[in-house]
Amino acid sequence: MKVTINLYGQFLLSSQINYTCTYLADHFAGLSHDNVQYFLKSSHFAPRMVWQRVKHEIKLSPNGYLIFDDTIINKEYSQQISLVRRQYSGNVHGIVKGIGLVNCVYYNPDLDRFWVIDYRIFAPETDGKTKLNHVQDMLNSVKGRQISYKFVLMDCWYATTELFKYLIKETKTFYCPVKSNRKIDDTKEKEPYKQVQEAFWSDADVVHGKTIKLFKMPLDTYFKLFRVLVSTTRTDYIITNDTDQPDTDAAETKSSIRWKVEQLHREEKQITGIENCQCRLARSQRNHIAIANLVWLSFKKVAYKTLKTVFQLKKQLLDEYLMLQLKCPTVVFA
Repeated sequence: MKVTINLYGQFLLSSQINYTCTYLADHFAGLSHDNVQYFLKSSHFAPRMVWQRVKHEIKLSPNGYLIFDDTIINKEYSQQISLVRRQYSGNVHGIVKGIGLVNCVYYNPDLDRFWVIDYRIFAPETDGKTKLNHVQDMLNSVKGRQISYKFVLMDCWYATTELFKYLIKETKTFYCPVKSNRKIDDTKEKEPYKQVQEAFWSDADVVHGKTIKLFKMPLDTYFKLFRVLVSTTRTDYIITNDTDQPDTDAAETKSSIRWKVEQLHREEKQITGIENCQCRLARSQRNHIAIANLVWLSFKKVAYKTLKTVFQLKKQLLDEYLMLQLKCPTVVFA
């Protein structure tokens, strides 16, 4: 018996705790473990399938946001799974084993809704591409698909000179945190560049930000830098090419929209089984990740229609099961 994308996707959507090939085969008559494995290794599902699905559902806005960030699909206990590599995780602040995934999320501020529209798997040993290369590829895809947006948000890892130049050329506005050792010039006089953390902040600068130049950027290009006190032991710095932005709080609010992509990561890992494929082949892992993204889109579509969270929708499947068992129990208590 052949496995289809609809069957496998429905399995990821419906299953609660187990997302393995064996578990699917055990719960569908006439299906074997080998059938599921063959489907995953012989199919070819690419990131473009995400856009093919979501383009019929997404609501674009001229004030839309593109948000880029990466996450790690945890494979801590894997020994022979392809694509797994040791890499830095911002969540654990250390090195973990897993598959790197770079996501592109579109956020509509008019509706307060977001969708994943593209992704890339970080596998430099295979394609020689960095995470920044993947972001550039996705930006090119967005341009080719004529997706309207105005703002770009990203983590400090993507705050590079090359990407800044590209976004300025495309007349897009970006907000992103920068590392404290980034070199800036905050005066109009010629003097050596200094690190962000060494800059002097007046009371007015704290409230309104300060106009700066960035090292290795054209001398006639100015940016706005804001200092945000997160806690007594942590200070963040946000940079933007919107030099008319006069308010630190407003800059922080715009930058915080970036956490929509973190919501995507959390939801995918908890409701789609994106981390739970045990197949060893790279193609199998790529196909599983692609379908898991489509499953998330299916949940999100219903969530927006019903005004529920994706977690409520996932749990609702168990509620229906419990009501059925209470009415017609498979195992009788008496």
